[in-house]
Order: sequence, then structure tokens, then C-alpha cells
Amino acid sequence: MDLSTTYLGLPLAHPLMPGASPLVDDLDQVRRLEDAGAAAIVMHSLFEEQIEREYLGNLRHVEAHADSYAEALSYFPAPDEYALGPERYLEQIRKIRDAVSIPVVASLNGTTATGWLEYGRRMQEAGAHALELNIYYVATDLDETSADVERRVLDTASAVKRDLTIPVAVKLSPFYSSFAHLASELDQRGVDGLVLFNRFYQPQIDIEELEVVPHLELSDSSELLLRLRWLAVLSGRVRCSLAATGGVHTPVDVLRAIMAGAHAVQVVSALLHHGPQHLRTLLEGVEQWMEEHEYESVAQMRGSMSLERCPDPAAFERANYMRVLQSWR
Repeated sequence: MDLSTTYLGLPLAHPLMPGASPLVDDLDQVRRLEDAGAAAIVMHSLFEEQIEREYLGNLRHVEAHADSYAEALSYFPAPDEYALGPERYLEQIRKIRDAVSIPVVASLNGTTATGWLEYGRRMQEAGAHALELNIYYVATDLDETSADVERRVLDTASAVKRDLTIPVAVKLSPFYSSFAHLASELDQRGVDGLVLFNRFYQPQIDIEELEVVPHLELSDSSELLLRLRWLAVLSGRVRCSLAATGGVHTPVDVLRAIMAGAHAVQVVSALLHHGPQHLRTLLEGVEQWMEEHEYESVAQMRGSMSLERCPDPAAFERANYMRVLQSWR
């Protein structure tokens, strides 16, 4: 049975890998992930705001003026609250490269095509095999159009891709007016992969302290449904690799993502719940199912339930909406 796949041009033993998370901050955990069978290591993101603060150099000066512009830096964690600062992040890439024999994917999180993007080049120089550009942007400006929002994404991705020789994946949220068109535009601009989807973490309101507080809930398998829909829509219609992230907890989740069209399947919440060894559980479950159903390879399965190849393409389009509404009893 052949579980191999190619993601971002990188040959992998199988599609399963940890997604961006704090697990990679500890080298022992990284080694445990490799021992559990991870096909690659995806690092957590280095944030645009971290890099900008380092460039500015004088934190007190920054904070004194932070509220004078819309995206105030004071809303972000202080530098010592980040697990890895910019220079330590680059060093961590080098350490992980030395510690494991599988590909290492670095991650940049930002929204503007400015000087911070030089860190993509520095990550490449530090030894990253590929870069995941994590576009996490909440459009709150009433005067910013959907075209402006998409242009920001395209310009940022183009600037990164133009500057690097290693593969570049773009991690997106689903909240665009025409997601399929944006995906096609990114594909035409040469990005090597799309990662579906970023999870927007919604803040909570403390009604006693009258404060907005961070709030984190790990995913469950129900979140995979949105990923399956768009993987299936894009599979076979874009050149670049596709990765699923968010809602992958069981072997069935992995199989569904591959059938929808995923070249790679990233796991985070399940690993935080169960530890790195859960990767082995997922992989063994996938192997067992494929053997029972006489699949010879992951390639044979990939995209078999996509929009192009699904026996019922309407299930991914409007007709299914009407059928679902009538299905409740």
C-alpha cells in the first residue's frame, strides 16, 4: 500500500503532519512528533507585529503612541509573552532541521506587503524547506471594499513568492466574497499550496471586569465540513497543492479530507488533546481502512469525492442546501 504524497513539491511518506502549534517550541516534542510518524513539521507563526516591534527597537516609544493608529500594537502581547522572538524563531528552525530528518515548514503571519517580509528570506536561509504564509486579517474598516481585502492578500502573497526560492503555501480563512476566485488568483500568481482554513479565535467579553479577553476553544470534527466543501470545489481545478487544517480528529476525518482533494492533512487540536502519539493512531486507522476497502494508494483516493469527480456534484452546490433543509424530521 502506497501512502506517499507530494505537498508543495516535497515528497512525503504520507499526508499527515502537525499543523502550526506551540508543540514545535520544544525540541523533545518535535522528536516525539517525528517518532509518531509526522510526515513534516509545520512551525507556529512568527507575527508581523513581533517583527515590527523588533525593527522599532524602542518598545516604550512604540507603546506610548500605540493608540494613535487603528491597529494599535498595545492590543498584542508584550514581547516576553511570545514563546519565540524573531531571532529565536530563526534559531529554532536551525535546531529543528538538525533534530529531524523530515521537511520543516516555517510560518509567517501578517497582512501587509512591507519590510517584515524579509523574514521569509531569513527563514529560507535558516533552513526551512517551505514557508506557510498565514493570512489572518479581520476587515473592520467600513471603507475597505472586498476587492481591497483580496488585493491585500494577493499583493502580500506575490511579494513573498517573488522573494523566495522555497515553496510557499498561503493559509486562508473562508471569509471572502468569492473564495474560489481568490484561490484561483493565488494559484495563477504561482503560490505552491493553499491551506484551508485558518481558525478565527473570537474574543470573549468579561461582563464583571468590562474587558475583552482572549478565548480559545479547540476544534472538533464538525469544523471539518467547511474544509471538505472547499477542498472538493478546488480539487483538480487549481495547480497548487491543497492542505486541510481544522477539525481533523479521527482516521475518518483524514480519509474524508483526502477524498475531497487534500494532498496534506494538518492536525493540531487532537494532538493538544492526546499528545504526539495520536498521529500514529490516525495513520494506523487510515491504513486499516484502506486495506479493508482495497485501496492501493492515497493517490487513488485523492479527489475521488471532489466536485469534478463526485457522482452527485449538486451535493456541493445549491441543490444540497434545499435537500438538507427538508431532511430534518
